[in-house]
Amino acid sequence: MKRIFMGLAALALIFASCENDQNETPEVQAEAEIDMSDFYVYTDEVGEAPITSQANSENAGLISRSCHSMSVLNRKLRENPGLENKMYNIEKHTRKFIAGKKGNGNGNGGGSGGDGGDGGGGEPVDDGLGVINIPVVVHVIYSNSNENISDAQINSQIQVLNEDFNATNSDVGLVPTEFAGRVADSDITFTLDQVIRVASSTSSWPTNDSMKYSSNGGSDVVSPSTHLNIWVVGGLTSGGRTILGYAQFPGGAAATDGVVVAHNFFGNTGRVSAPFDGGRTTTHEVGHWLNLRHIWGDGRCRQDDFVADTPSSDAPNYGCPSYPTVNCRSNDMTMNYMDYVDDACMYMFSEGQKARMRTLFTSGGSRESILLP
Repeated sequence: MKRIFMGLAALALIFASCENDQNETPEVQAEAEIDMSDFYVYTDEVGEAPITSQANSENAGLISRSCHSMSVLNRKLRENPGLENKMYNIEKHTRKFIAGKKGNGNGNGGGSGGDGGDGGGGEPVDDGLGVINIPVVVHVIYSNSNENISDAQINSQIQVLNEDFNATNSDVGLVPTEFAGRVADSDITFTLDQVIRVASSTSSWPTNDSMKYSSNGGSDVVSPSTHLNIWVVGGLTSGGRTILGYAQFPGGAAATDGVVVAHNFFGNTGRVSAPFDGGRTTTHEVGHWLNLRHIWGDGRCRQDDFVADTPSSDAPNYGCPSYPTVNCRSNDMTMNYMDYVDDACMYMFSEGQKARMRTLFTSGGSRESILLP
């Protein structure tokens, strides 16, 4: 999306410690400006459409593709006054790094709000990091044998993550010609480091992070500064509805850092439920954990996802939409992992999204410690 967020005078006073370096070019300064209101006011409940799945009897009924990550973010922003400042600093670092690379002639990969134009992302940003490997800890919290998913199901999810984040997924060739040049190999890999299994009396968990504490019958986080933690639970509900998963954005508390996914939407083999049986729920949630927003910016046409090469849209897409699907006078990138379509119909990240994710691992980035010795 192409809107640049110009800083307000009030923000300049509130975040005086984050003033622009006087040595930066005006272009870098402009692209690094942030309107923090975009972090807070939109939730997954807005414009949500429930989906009926009859593919699995244990999963029949109303199931929302909505991941509720934005709802959880809003709750955490309300509960923790310091979180907004942390997220501001992360966003500032992201935009300054990407804008600086563009200004130095080392690529034009987008990811900082855009610079106006035709919506293309240009050449990838060269961050100098090479392939980034993320160790993964999977916590399986189960109340019965069905929820105690197999090692094969867990391994299938790790494989899906590696394929999706490196554009080696078998369906990447389905990306329309319009967007084919924006498909990104993110050079991010995932290695399963540990599986922790916890028997629990709870079969359905709310989105309040209770599964992340052994004191609640869940499992405590493991090495969050160096690992991605994924909690796989029997089920997730919000407002009486079944949901697929949610993630914590960078900047949140270490004790709750990671991704939560219901057991029957994790991986692509074993006890998985169509149409979310391809492992893409976890791909989507890990995208949030790596600081990606939903493809439509969680608002109407003027709301941004902070990525230059993703077209504007005014709402999520569901099911398997036909191409082209037009909103905001442009074709939606419905096949992007950060939309709400079925697993079989999402199969790409963009170059701008790649730049945004990888900036977290650069010097001073909020997930830099994953790469440190």
